[in-house]
Amino acid sequence: MRRLIAFEQVSLDGFFVDAKGDMSWAHKQDPEWNAFAASNASGDGALLFGRLTYEMMASFWPTPAAMERMPAVAEGMNNLPKVVFSRTLEKASWKNTKVVKGDIVAEVRKMKKESGPGMAILGSGSIVSQLAQAGLIDEFQIVVNPIVLGKGRTLFEGVKEKLALKLIKTRAFGNGNVVLYYEPTA
Repeated sequence: MRRLIAFEQVSLDGFFVDAKGDMSWAHKQDPEWNAFAASNASGDGALLFGRLTYEMMASFWPTPAAMERMPAVAEGMNNLPKVVFSRTLEKASWKNTKVVKGDIVAEVRKMKKESGPGMAILGSGSIVSQLAQAGLIDEFQIVVNPIVLGKGRTLFEGVKEKLALKLIKTRAFGNGNVVLYYEPTA
């Protein structure tokens, strides 16, 4: 069974995007952090996105600027298989991307039963909350950024029932980011 990891960035006050939907505050240039991001992007699993996050990622990672600023991350992002869940996106222009219009929970449940490498959700708060509520996320990697936004959207917006998690490890970075690794307890 394939594992599903949610890798998410949040502000200290718990928002994954600010009041305008922006998350550029989460992108710090720091050698230690960049090496960590590059090692995460070098896996062989599939990346899962909602439409908004997909469009944001697809507008940056295939560009010369991405290859210049973060070549290892850009290479991984561009070469990994990607799935975008959207009812409105007609086709995906980013290399190795499949559009899925159906029931996200049923589709991910089916994907998890297939053999192959794991999967990771990057951003995409609306699908994180749906898949978390359905018990389909095996691990949450939450990056707490040392910034207070004041307003925005919370990562688990829409979750209706309590989701108990257990901390399995942490990692702190010189830029102030702290990654908290959690697994569901049930």
